[in-house]
Amino acid sequence: MTGWGWPALFALGAFHGINPGMGWLFAVALGMQEKSIRAVLKSLVPITAGHAIAIGIVLLLAGFIQVVLPLNYVKIWVAGALVALGLYRIVRSRHFQWGGMQVGFADLTFWSFLMASAHGAGLMVLPVVLKMPPMGASAGHHLHAFQDPLTAVIATLIHTAGYLTVTAATAVLVYHKFGLALLRTAWVNLDVVWAFALLAAGCVALLV
Repeated sequence: MTGWGWPALFALGAFHGINPGMGWLFAVALGMQEKSIRAVLKSLVPITAGHAIAIGIVLLLAGFIQVVLPLNYVKIWVAGALVALGLYRIVRSRHFQWGGMQVGFADLTFWSFLMASAHGAGLMVLPVVLKMPPMGASAGHHLHAFQDPLTAVIATLIHTAGYLTVTAATAVLVYHKFGLALLRTAWVNLDVVWAFALLAAGCVALLV
């Protein structure tokens, strides 16, 4: 797992970043409102921070749970949560709504945290991290990544780097080349894609 664990975390971050409900759509809307690319880029800082916090909290909680539960129980819990969330999003796909566009750094951070949590972003990272050994573990070592805070922190940072890369690129491209009109003519229902991705991740969590 060590060979492709880190790239997988980066790729998952990129997958999260392409979803308009996870940040870039809000960034573009703020940029269109203020007629400034700086507004787009400025909003990406708290949006990325909120996403990273959501991922970090899930990894932290999973670490505490694994201290008292065997790894197989953790895998079943992760898989069940992923499948349940995927089914919920298929049956009732609904985003959190924000009251207005005049938001500050803390508001955007909290909004991004809620969106990432609602989409199960942290849960999707767990199947990958579950199979990763802690940083510097020797061969045959039976510790897991959740038992090493450094591994969880680096995993969060790598995942967030993938998320920020795609979110920023998409937001800038849409703002400069297309604008919000594109979303009315070429919309892809990524909520459905996301729901099935959650279901697939749940199956992977049981198999890895």
